[in-house]
Amino acid sequence: MDWLYTLFVGEGIAHTVLVLSLVITVGILLGKIKIHGISLGVTWILFVGIAAGHFGMSIDHDTLHFIKEFGLILFVYSIGLQVGPGFFSSFKDGGVKLVACAATVVLLGAITTYIIHLVTDTPLPTMVGIMSGAVTNTPGLGAAQQAYADATGINDSSVALGYAVAYPLGVVGIILSMIAVRFITRVNYVDENKALQAISSERNFAERLSIEFTNSTLENHSIAHMRELINRSFVISRIMHQDGTIAIADGNSIIKTGDKLRVICSSEDSEAIMAFFGQPVEISEKDWGAVPHNQKELVSRRIIITKPSINGKKLSDLSLRTRYGINITRINRAGIDLIPYQGMELQMGDKVMVVGHLKDVESVADVLGNSLKKLREPQLLTIFLGVALGVLLGSVPLMNIPQPVKLGLAGGPLIVAILIGRFGPHFHLVTYTTMSANLMLREVGLALFLAGVGIGAGDGFVESIVGGGYRWIGYGFIITVVPLIIVGLVARWRLKMNYYTLMGLIAGSTTDPPALGYANTAAGNDMPAVSYATVYPVVMFLRVLVAQTLILIAA
Repeated sequence: MDWLYTLFVGEGIAHTVLVLSLVITVGILLGKIKIHGISLGVTWILFVGIAAGHFGMSIDHDTLHFIKEFGLILFVYSIGLQVGPGFFSSFKDGGVKLVACAATVVLLGAITTYIIHLVTDTPLPTMVGIMSGAVTNTPGLGAAQQAYADATGINDSSVALGYAVAYPLGVVGIILSMIAVRFITRVNYVDENKALQAISSERNFAERLSIEFTNSTLENHSIAHMRELINRSFVISRIMHQDGTIAIADGNSIIKTGDKLRVICSSEDSEAIMAFFGQPVEISEKDWGAVPHNQKELVSRRIIITKPSINGKKLSDLSLRTRYGINITRINRAGIDLIPYQGMELQMGDKVMVVGHLKDVESVADVLGNSLKKLREPQLLTIFLGVALGVLLGSVPLMNIPQPVKLGLAGGPLIVAILIGRFGPHFHLVTYTTMSANLMLREVGLALFLAGVGIGAGDGFVESIVGGGYRWIGYGFIITVVPLIIVGLVARWRLKMNYYTLMGLIAGSTTDPPALGYANTAAGNDMPAVSYATVYPVVMFLRVLVAQTLILIAA
């Protein structure tokens, strides 16, 4: 039976795979347990890993470090790809407010750390380690250790020990802070979903109007001429003439008084366009699709772009209107309806609303692909190229105070993934991944990361607590919870922030993937991931900067 003992507590590839698999399996099973409707979810993997490490199921240090970092890279990169297309628009719609709240969390955490140092007389380097563990920020720990060694010539082991002791309860504290804010402010998920729908409708770029043309001064002018006069973004997809016939509109179409227009425009332009053309009329979608028997069937159909050759091409390059006589009225990308224009670049996964005769629409579908099978093919080139570029970016020193401040192996890949998700089609990179594929990549990465952190912290964990480190757990919990609850309550009561967005803010301001995993599961949508990605790069930089600044004060 020596082989069985060696398999569990020995070394080698089989031992490593077995330990990781068991830790992740047991953690996931425990994550399904709910107490009063609340579960820590995949965070249980961390605690199972600590238990495994404590009972001798360790893994080679270098191998464990690789597993942890690679899992984290997969997790943050998949998040970046998912939120990239809508990242910059979300930043405009409140990103500055989110970043300001996150920066306040960092500042309050530093102040709390220093106050505890003064009150308890705990060495400041140890407190910096506790702070890094309390906010689950590994780059901050590394920066603090390096800065202290360079300033004093001494390697203080208490920095890493404080981190290891504070980390597990830091993860729990972040999630508990979300739960506390939820109960204190009496969050109701039903109301939050309604508010989220309202926000989505406000951000939904396209609005459909039915207008009777009454502006006699513009009669007998073309749509292209009218577009020049009003200088607004809109599309007229169909014209219902006074005799009841419906025609597909283009730039050369002439409009007469009494014609009824089907107009697609942005919400902010709708009033101006309505006043410019005429007055609103009630015409149902069914009536817009109805045609006399002597006309060809007119249909509107949503077509998915699935041909890689279309990725990154402009609408003007395809000449779909000229070739097929159809009209593209809107393009749905990442859940947002966009108004098309000739210079718009198309992306894999875009859903294009096409209006035209049935045969012509089917021809356009053949040109654009419209094959769900194509979308299921994994885009490995984009993933591994992005990871490589992310590691390069994360390794670039941004500042020297006295040690280089870097984005690290989490911040670099996240930023590159966001940029590729948004701008990849410019370079003909296929950035689309199915939701199931993205979630699989995300969850596998998170599970590996949590298992690696837990197993690494398990060896000597209990001894550290018994030897006096239990006080550090309390200090860390205070550093975790106090800033998050203060900012969380202000964000809810004063800033009226949606709770799903707030959960992502809390997870992002502590750079904590497990908390984001919990937030995504609880929310059931991507809003936490969007706000997490919005604040993460800035927070990562600030966490490293603050850790080094406190160390310099101590030195």
